Amino acid sequence: MVHHHRASLLPHHTHDEEKQQADEMKELRGRLVDYACRHRKHGHDALLLMLAGFAFVSCLLLLLPNSPFSAAMDDLLQLGRTRRCDQEMAPTPPAPCAGVPNGSVCCDRASPRADLCVMRGDVRTHAASNTLFLLAAAASADERIRPYTRKWESSVMSTIDELRLRAVPVPDPEGAARCDVRHDVPAVVFSTGGYTGNVYHEFNDGIIPLYITARRYNRKVVFVMLEYHDWWMTKYGHIVEQLSDFPPVDFSNDTRTHCFPEAVVGLRIHDELAIDASRMPGSQGIRDFRHMLDDAHRGRINAIIEEENATPQAAPAAAALAKKRITEQLADDDRPRLVIVSRNGSRAIENEAELARAAARAGFRVTVLRPRPDTELAQMYRVLNGSDVMVGVHGAAMTHFLFMRPGSAFIQVVPLGTDWAAENYYGEPARRLGLHYIPYKILPSESSLFRRYARDDPVLTDPVAVNAKGWQVTKKVYLDGQNVRLDMARFRRRLREAYDHWAAQRRRQQSQPL
Repeated sequence: MVHHHRASLLPHHTHDEEKQQADEMKELRGRLVDYACRHRKHGHDALLLMLAGFAFVSCLLLLLPNSPFSAAMDDLLQLGRTRRCDQEMAPTPPAPCAGVPNGSVCCDRASPRADLCVMRGDVRTHAASNTLFLLAAAASADERIRPYTRKWESSVMSTIDELRLRAVPVPDPEGAARCDVRHDVPAVVFSTGGYTGNVYHEFNDGIIPLYITARRYNRKVVFVMLEYHDWWMTKYGHIVEQLSDFPPVDFSNDTRTHCFPEAVVGLRIHDELAIDASRMPGSQGIRDFRHMLDDAHRGRINAIIEEENATPQAAPAAAALAKKRITEQLADDDRPRLVIVSRNGSRAIENEAELARAAARAGFRVTVLRPRPDTELAQMYRVLNGSDVMVGVHGAAMTHFLFMRPGSAFIQVVPLGTDWAAENYYGEPARRLGLHYIPYKILPSESSLFRRYARDDPVLTDPVAVNAKGWQVTKKVYLDGQNVRLDMARFRRRLREAYDHWAAQRRRQQSQPL
């Protein structure tokens, strides 16, 4: 699940209460920063709309040859054009610590989301002491950093290994050891701990920040991982290979001294499942990230298809059945493909079979996808990349909208009490990717909570007030304690919207010249 209102259980000691209050204020500040960043662009849109209105009025006035406003309006518009041009031509400011001189350490701790330090010069690892040494002309103050991108969430950050960054004089017999492995490219050091195991956090806190941080090196970079997990590399190895030409280093278990000309410790993060193109080299954005996912999975998907198309020598009947199924699928290729991402346990769709039938009657070719922890990522990518519509209930699995092609439709079922998280963690990011986002906010009568609480209970009538009681209440009531039963009369309208969107997309594609 997505941790969107994280808080600790209330202890009984005054000191602990004060600490919790401080943590909650810290989290609130982080949320306010997120809110301000997200809404800043809406103010910008309003400004553009206002300027467009001025431009329209000015055009009408300019049609009057003797208008006394003509000259003044022309000057105003020219000023607006000049200022806008200057803004567009302004170069992207360099990232903090980008210009750190050789032989020094620079740390950027301004972001509420993550710290990042840069060491430039002769950098050496020392796993036994969780230290990175920088051989310098003189010693300097030590820096400490936990290289994970949820800085504002103290509960999870306390589980991340802390690294010590030390600049030591040359030579220093008690300092850095000699090099066992010398690399001629920089290192990016990060942790695969924290909420790893949850697909939302794996992408939001890890994979996308890794892309943001490492893309500028054009694969000439070595990844040094804290809390290295074999399963993580099995799952995301194809993506890692798109970002680095070199095998990763398991910092904790590789006791050799690795030496680098530079080390970036920590990852940069922009927003929820987002990439700010204005802060990226070459203005790369979330669609470029998705193109990278295409490249990462293409080889494995082709291999899967070849395996499926291979005729079993010992099972001719099975081969004939498979051939028949392929023929049937080809005959149905003109129908849009809709994938239902199924959930087990909480927030499941209780009438999922009815939903599948309704989608089929609406004209879709329906697939029900039931991801498991061991489901190969390439399999998920293949199914969703080849689909036109994804339907699912708010939860971590909605992160897979990243696998949908821009222009596809994404219907997110929004249970009671999850409006804010559904919009900010998946709705807005999906729009940025270029998906047609269709939220379906359920009525209280569509929630399993309707059968457990009185009709006037705040759980049903005022989820905002219930959520204000803290993360543990939200988790217990709305995330872990709720399923949905869709009102198909209402939901069919969302299916129709998705179908009409697909049809309009198809007409546009067919009208384009070859």
